[in-house]
Amino acid sequence: MVQLGVTDLNRLLWQERAAGDTSRPWESLSTEPVGLREELWLHPAGADDDRVLLAIHGGGFVSGSIATHRRMFGHLALAAGISTVVVEYGLVPSHVYPAQLDQVSAVYSRLAGRRVALVGDSCGATLALGVAQRGPAPAAMVLFSPWVDLAITGASYDTPTDPFFTRELCRGLASAYLSGAPPEPLDVSGLPPTYVQVGGDEALLDDARLLARSSPAVELDEFPGQLHTFQMAAGRSPIADEAIARAGQWLRDRL
Repeated sequence: MVQLGVTDLNRLLWQERAAGDTSRPWESLSTEPVGLREELWLHPAGADDDRVLLAIHGGGFVSGSIATHRRMFGHLALAAGISTVVVEYGLVPSHVYPAQLDQVSAVYSRLAGRRVALVGDSCGATLALGVAQRGPAPAAMVLFSPWVDLAITGASYDTPTDPFFTRELCRGLASAYLSGAPPEPLDVSGLPPTYVQVGGDEALLDDARLLARSSPAVELDEFPGQLHTFQMAAGRSPIADEAIARAGQWLRDRL
């Protein structure tokens, strides 16, 4: 017979609650499950599931998650009035190319039959472009500070305005992600309507410009004085709010 005591965590929690102690979260009873495919649905009021944003977080393939990007994508979901699914994927070094692309593509395939726009920031935009290249093409894409050139050739890496994203740092991130595979050439044939936002002071400025030069489907919106993924400050920064509002309206018009 199991002896109930302090090792019966469920009983202990209810004893604490009965004594007026609610400091221990209910979810702390369980451990975090390992090996699940994680997604988060964000549903603005009145939105149906026939139109969907598939949102892919950035983080250089070494960081970022649903938790870090839920708020920004939530602001975009509200601005667009479109249901949004935020997808998780594995990070370097446990997961390397093409694992992340395969994982996001699998989520995209499950949305078949709906009108889907891909949304991504930084390396999330890298994955969005990869998913679109694999096909079938999404209805539209919105890319924030897209990382387009994994060979890291842009001259904007050499400007002194970006305090973090040096050429050496991004080369290291690309090398870790690719894990010996050659960078895929940029293929913009068949791109859907694509709206790109980029900060005028960020090292990836030339990546965004390269994408815009490569395809007439791309509409580029540069924000002077802004750094990488400045939209993350939505709700606290007027310029971030303006960027999210523009992206939301663009999505409303396309979807």
